Amino acid sequence: MRQTQLFTKTRKEAPKDEVSKNAQLLIRAGFINKEMAGVYAMLPLGLRALNKVSNIIREEMNILGGQELFLTALQDKTAWEKSGRWDDNAYDIWFKTKLKNGTEVGLGTTHEEPLTTLMKNHIRSYKDLPFAVYQIQTKFRNETRAKSGIMRGREFLMKDMYSFSRDLVEHNLFYEKATKAYVKIFERFGLGEKTYMTYSSGGTFSKYSHEFQTVSPAGEDLIYVCDKCHVAVNKEIMADLESSCPVCKSKDLHEEKAIETGNIFTLGEKFSSAAELTYIDEKGEKKNVFMGCYGMGPSRILGTIVETFADEKGIVWPVAVAPFAVHVIEIGGDKTAVREKAQELYKTLSTNNVETIWDDRDLRPGEKFADSDLMGMPLRLVISEKLLATSEFEIKVRSTGETVMIKETELLNWIKNWLQTNK
Repeated sequence: MRQTQLFTKTRKEAPKDEVSKNAQLLIRAGFINKEMAGVYAMLPLGLRALNKVSNIIREEMNILGGQELFLTALQDKTAWEKSGRWDDNAYDIWFKTKLKNGTEVGLGTTHEEPLTTLMKNHIRSYKDLPFAVYQIQTKFRNETRAKSGIMRGREFLMKDMYSFSRDLVEHNLFYEKATKAYVKIFERFGLGEKTYMTYSSGGTFSKYSHEFQTVSPAGEDLIYVCDKCHVAVNKEIMADLESSCPVCKSKDLHEEKAIETGNIFTLGEKFSSAAELTYIDEKGEKKNVFMGCYGMGPSRILGTIVETFADEKGIVWPVAVAPFAVHVIEIGGDKTAVREKAQELYKTLSTNNVETIWDDRDLRPGEKFADSDLMGMPLRLVISEKLLATSEFEIKVRSTGETVMIKETELLNWIKNWLQTNK
């Protein structure tokens, strides 16, 4: 990507009504556009980062055995009436509208009901179980107050996976595998050390559910962390657990603010019973399918990454989700030799599968460096007339501020090795 071809521009200031750090920086860097409160458009750089987040999640769900599908956003109220969640008094975050023929429909907030109904066409016998399906799809929630930038919106991207099992025993086997997959996902995002599996109030079946909470000053939740077990307890159930760790029973817990970045629930038979989703077991008896739900928001995680790693200069992207790995900055682009070398290195990196953005704009060095810091690519490669004379190039590591001088003959290997090491 050449920056002169990128239609988006950086900004010195974010909208005055935007108070969250993640949205302020993403807007200023030209990654997103605020359409209205709680609704953000993904611009090219933001979409590249969001797609990388989604693909990491997708890879781990596929390894887990999940089958990807894509359900509709428009919701038939019939299935929701059966579960009791169409009524606004029971579920108050609906966006509802009517078709021209008067039929009332909703915009999907989650998909337990329609998916359970769909599975009636595909589950008949115990031989059809177990399995899991997932989607990465836009959700709509009529929040009373949208806040926290892209971490809590009225329209947002969500990965929701649902498991279908014969019974609790079979369900628990998958639930444990899903838990481990979630841990691996957060490690790949670079959030592993800051993210805790957190015991929370139960879902529709179990006494407790599990959240994945990432410690951050921007968090809306209070959790109590046990450093010994690397688990935590949500404040809402501390009394139930007598203020002790549910794993090792230690009472030496400390309080942290955190962002809920994932959750997993045992649904049991609540939705299968309402939809009459059954199977015939080995004895020929009819049984309700046993279900689980596993949620994770790519857009919320994107915001969490910004909140977690940003510094006073701007965004700091981990390698795994950065829109581009290297930001090539040419200084003195009016010099033919500088421009030619910048173009040569840009092509060399790109053809060797190093995602590169090249700042070929006619701007002062200070403006280019400020924009590079704001946009937050992992590595910045500087090319100038002075550096050309030495056959060395300056590389700055965004996350640490470290600057190294690399000879041209070693440049490609150094960059590829660094990216692989810091992936």
